Amino acid sequence: MKVLKIGIAPQEKIRERVLAIARGEIKPKPSDPKIWFTSMRSLSQVLSDENRALLDVIRTARPASISELADITGRKQGNLSRTLKTMSRYGLVKMERNDRSVRPIAHAERYQITA
Repeated sequence: MKVLKIGIAPQEKIRERVLAIARGEIKPKPSDPKIWFTSMRSLSQVLSDENRALLDVIRTARPASISELADITGRKQGNLSRTLKTMSRYGLVKMERNDRSVRPIAHAERYQITA
């Protein structure tokens, strides 16, 4: 079972950390968060109850396309595409291109949050 580690810190702290890593001053540990949010509010919007349920459907049903996922969930395809794009930007979902469709793949089964 893959656990995705999420960190919460102010934007300036995240930027400082990234620059320190780029300069070689800090070496990230495997236990460090891979995804960062600037607030609990932004995290709760992306990992809302509805979105966590969507991730669960993606993991269990393994839809071949966004259209198929829309059929399974009963959500409109446009709304679903926007949600998946946001989740993809944060690294929660991978969007795999096939011939004429895009297949969503959930990255983790559990989440560990560090504030």
